[in-house]
Amino acid sequence: MLAIIGGTGLTEMPDLEITQRHGVETPLGAASSGVLQGILDGRDVLFLPRHGHPHKLPPHRVNYRANVWALKQAGATRIIGVNAVGGIEPALAPGALVVPDQLIDYTSSRESTYFDGRFKPLQHIDFSWPYDAELRDALLRAGEQAGELLEDGGVYGCTQGPRLETAAEIARMARDGCRLVGMTGMPEASLARELEIPYACLALVVNPAAGVVESEITMAEIEAALESGIERVKKVIRALLG
Repeated sequence: MLAIIGGTGLTEMPDLEITQRHGVETPLGAASSGVLQGILDGRDVLFLPRHGHPHKLPPHRVNYRANVWALKQAGATRIIGVNAVGGIEPALAPGALVVPDQLIDYTSSRESTYFDGRFKPLQHIDFSWPYDAELRDALLRAGEQAGELLEDGGVYGCTQGPRLETAAEIARMARDGCRLVGMTGMPEASLARELEIPYACLALVVNPAAGVVESEITMAEIEAALESGIERVKKVIRALLG
């Protein structure tokens, strides 16, 4: 069963015919919201808004462990994380849809593993390629079927938030090879790997990253990009289900 973790701008899916509402509580505390289970285009789907509904949790306060655990318990066998991001590469203008293939984690102090020696015994996972290759390929094919151009590949740099980055931080990330910057890609991806759930990211660029253009980043511009871009994200997800 496909699970969708909705990011900023995707806190609900009105077309989802809800068949079950799962509880918020998990052994790791409360998830951002109860997992919604329902039918979308004839397929069973799970949906969880990462920041809660309404949008209330900043990126560093999200209980990522509880969210991914709740999806596993609800029966998720694949997870698509939808992320609103900034474009570090100038060609990735607002509205671009990207399926990254790599990650760099710049976050700090987040509860980032189940294998902490308390909840589960210590264990090391291979995370060389953080996104599931088959699920990435399926997303790219879905983009073609939906008539949406999806950029294939790139490094997602995950920062702490909730503030946006400085121009110097973005310049450093560009030197590190990042094409995108966001605040929620980790530890979500590694937690899914720990629970052996295939995971991929569908990133929507909503602003140029700091310093990429001379103008300041405004919430009005971000909200405008979200409004138009989220409908295209939904088209890709529905094609993925088809």
